[in-house]
Amino acid sequence: MISAPAHLVRLARAGWVFAREGVFGLVDAAAVPVPARPLLRLARLVERRSSGAADTRLSVALTRLGPSYVKLGQFLATRPDVVGAALAADLERLQDQMPPFPQAGAEAAIAASFGKPLKAMFSSFSAPVAAASIAQVHRAQIETMAAPRDVAVKVLRPGVEERFHADLAAFTFAARHAENLSAEARRLRLVEVVETLRRSVAIEMDFRLEAAALSEMAENTKDDPDFRVPAVDWDRTTKEVLTLEWIDAAPLSDRSRLVAKGFDLPQLARNLIQTFLRHALRDGFFHADMHPGNLFVDDDGRLVAVDFGIMGRLGVKERLFLAEILHGFITRDYRRAAEVHFEAGYVPPHHSVENFAQAIRAIGEPIHNRAAEDISMAKLLTLLFEVTGLFDMRTRPELLLLQKTMVVVEGVARSLDSKLDMWTTAEPVVREWMTRHLGPAGRLESAVEGAGEVGRFIGSVPGVLSRGARVLDQLDEITRDGLVLSPQTVAEIDKAEGRRGRWTAAALWVIAALLLWIAFRVL
Repeated sequence: MISAPAHLVRLARAGWVFAREGVFGLVDAAAVPVPARPLLRLARLVERRSSGAADTRLSVALTRLGPSYVKLGQFLATRPDVVGAALAADLERLQDQMPPFPQAGAEAAIAASFGKPLKAMFSSFSAPVAAASIAQVHRAQIETMAAPRDVAVKVLRPGVEERFHADLAAFTFAARHAENLSAEARRLRLVEVVETLRRSVAIEMDFRLEAAALSEMAENTKDDPDFRVPAVDWDRTTKEVLTLEWIDAAPLSDRSRLVAKGFDLPQLARNLIQTFLRHALRDGFFHADMHPGNLFVDDDGRLVAVDFGIMGRLGVKERLFLAEILHGFITRDYRRAAEVHFEAGYVPPHHSVENFAQAIRAIGEPIHNRAAEDISMAKLLTLLFEVTGLFDMRTRPELLLLQKTMVVVEGVARSLDSKLDMWTTAEPVVREWMTRHLGPAGRLESAVEGAGEVGRFIGSVPGVLSRGARVLDQLDEITRDGLVLSPQTVAEIDKAEGRRGRWTAAALWVIAALLLWIAFRVL
């Protein structure tokens, strides 16, 4: 258990870096409570004169603070509802690139993870070829019956779990106190935001889970002609080490190399958009970090994605919502697009469907009046989420992650083809999914699934009634004899209250000393 003073020291260090980098200069003093305004002015006094442009200060400060803060910034970039659109745009610049850790550390980590020497696992092992906040990647070879095979080996940074644990505990400490003091912090559910980040980082730091995501994506896309993922070497994969097929392909960010290889760039752009939508709609499972550094094109012209640490999932309800929204905008059926929000329960029923349809029309009509290359689905979803805020819609995190990923994917596609027609590109994928799930065959399948659910519920009724009877018996026993706590429980409660009392007493003594000092200075 990390103590409150340790949290305060970590947060004070972060506050110092924010002050030096001029982050507090971005804060509107009028929005700060009056008692805190002197602290804001004090923070501005230590600001470096050479602070960067206003729209990059926060990302620079987070980069200086290290891996945990970089991850926090990247996560908050997907939550404009928490940090606002302007800060979210700044946080999008954060690059998860860190100096590599020593080669000896990587080799020792592999030996410890497998319980055998590095040479027993790999016949050769290169210096790091890429390094990020959580891990770094090496190129290696393994011996096979045919010939040596190249692989990519991802190694967890030594000590990174302890560092993240301490920093995330400090984030939780700050979020809890903010919610205790601020109604706005409670509305934004800051503790829940930190917990979501904690779960995301925990998944990223267990490479077995990333390997499982790769395996699931491989199954989903095995029949796709224009997309694939690297194969996992499960025999050389553990919690701390991930071994994959080495991808010898052209990076999607290297336009000149793509042109030299004779690839059709507009077709690659269309493939990228349709692949992403197919994963989101058809599979409900999509790569949520599709920046150019994670995308390649093999010699057969297929897109190859790497780095599956951050994945997004959409349930059937969310996929139906997304498909009908996109279809409503494509066909200009704004009434239907509005109804979907109400049917999904995203907009409270006391609002008017007609008024909501009018708001959606205000977004859609300007888009349809623009040239094809100016139409942006990512911007459409951004505007849609802004408007829905007027109708008390609480946007679901998975939809925000989808929207954020779509912004990145669309940007990559535009870099390949600046005149890409988003509607024409998206329409076949959306139409195919809607025909499959909303047509006669899809409705029949839903009816069969519904009948199965009813059958399973009926089968579970006896068990539910039995458990209910046991609960009633236990409640009757408690009310008859009283609630009895074990001596160990009583002792633990007494210790906890004692610790709380000591902290309260210490705080009161500090306050009393400050009051005496102030009185002495005044008199």
